[in-house]
Amino acid sequence: MLVQQGKARSGEADRRLAWSLAGIAGALNTAGFYAVGLYSANMTGNVSALANHLGVGDLAVAALYLALVAAFILGAIVSTLLINAGRRRRLAGIYAFSVLAEALLLAALGCADLWVSGVGRGPALAFGLSFLMGLQNAVVTRISNARVRTTHVTGMVTDIGIELGNLVDLAGRRGHEEEVALNKDKLRMHGQTVASFLAGGVAGVLAYKAFGAFLLFGTSALLLLLAGRGILAARAGTPRDTPPDN
Repeated sequence: MLVQQGKARSGEADRRLAWSLAGIAGALNTAGFYAVGLYSANMTGNVSALANHLGVGDLAVAALYLALVAAFILGAIVSTLLINAGRRRRLAGIYAFSVLAEALLLAALGCADLWVSGVGRGPALAFGLSFLMGLQNAVVTRISNARVRTTHVTGMVTDIGIELGNLVDLAGRRGHEEEVALNKDKLRMHGQTVASFLAGGVAGVLAYKAFGAFLLFGTSALLLLLAGRGILAARAGTPRDTPPDN
């Protein structure tokens, strides 16, 4: 599920990618909020908070939210540069290597969460998680041609509404069976992704409350497993990614 890209991917590959990484994203998002009171993946909320604090003249807090958004963007930039470089070199499994990078950085962040104390711990965790969520979301967006976004719950809930509306519109109309089946498939994927993000969020806050930074090591291990399977699949001869058009 981390090798083929775009139209070459099956719906099943997208669904497995969506629920697995959305669960991890949900866990990290709520764990970060439990630890420091800030969401690492909720850019809609963070930009709204930025606007609110700018509007009331609270520039110090506004700078904090601006830094969170910037960290998320930086993660997406780094992911894009890594993927583009790998695709230009026709490196099989570049997306799996990107997830591997996320896993290693997450483990490093877990070490920082254990070892850094005082005022530096909160910002390190919040900005580090925002960076990693930006990196992950960019990987998933690129590999699926934007069909899957593991941290963008607003978009996924909107898509659920769209697909439900399409199904209501097509209900009882003949000659649209293939379109109905496609709508149901999309609805299933978006529903599973949101449910996975929700379940991961519940598990994340409970696990961080019980085990602290060891949650980061656990999620890092899951990412390592996913990345390792993708790298092995690529080296076993799965068709390689094509180079970017630009």
